[in-house]
Amino acid sequence: MMQAMLPRLIIGNKNYSSWSLRAWLLLREAGIEFEEYRIALDVETTAAEMAEHCPSATVPVLELGGLTVWDSLAIAETVAERWPDAGLWPADADARAFARSICAEMHSGFPNIRGCMPMNCRAMGRKVPLPDELTDEIDRIIAIWSICHKRYSGENGWLFGDFSVADAMYAPVVLRFRTYGINLPDSAMHYPRRLLESPAMQDWLAAAETETEVIEVDEKGK
Repeated sequence: MMQAMLPRLIIGNKNYSSWSLRAWLLLREAGIEFEEYRIALDVETTAAEMAEHCPSATVPVLELGGLTVWDSLAIAETVAERWPDAGLWPADADARAFARSICAEMHSGFPNIRGCMPMNCRAMGRKVPLPDELTDEIDRIIAIWSICHKRYSGENGWLFGDFSVADAMYAPVVLRFRTYGINLPDSAMHYPRRLLESPAMQDWLAAAETETEVIEVDEKGK
């Protein structure tokens, strides 16, 4: 009998690629075995590799046999649908609706956090200006995490009790806040602590430390 092919996840640099982290963490925390293929970003070979593997010229991309799925939210929905036993959306309908809402908000929003605070796992203690529009987005993240802790997370620390798509979508923000020294109130600290305790997250950070590429535009702060 022919052995089924493993899903193949194409990602960018672990140090910088926030969208790659979302899909990678989702698969790891769901316990789904997969093959990983990394495309180094912002080097001479990037464009050619992207053209070969990524129809949108972006990462991440999930290959499922002959099917190619791109965009982290589309990947998350596909994985949740094809591996329903992983429970990647909350079982409760109201909690699930709220989880989908905050995932969509993350996917389409927070431009100032993305622009002013690029993900950079290796950097610590960086400082950037905090204009009002950036502070407003940080406050919105704090509010989301605090609401999730109060309503849904319980003792497990994940945003909706068990690990879900929402935890994967907000993971890069935890790393951004860690890099740029953003102070959080106790009400918003439960999810970041839980994420950073994850063995999968520790593996990602360890791999990021070993990468040698430097993307200057993502080396903001002093």
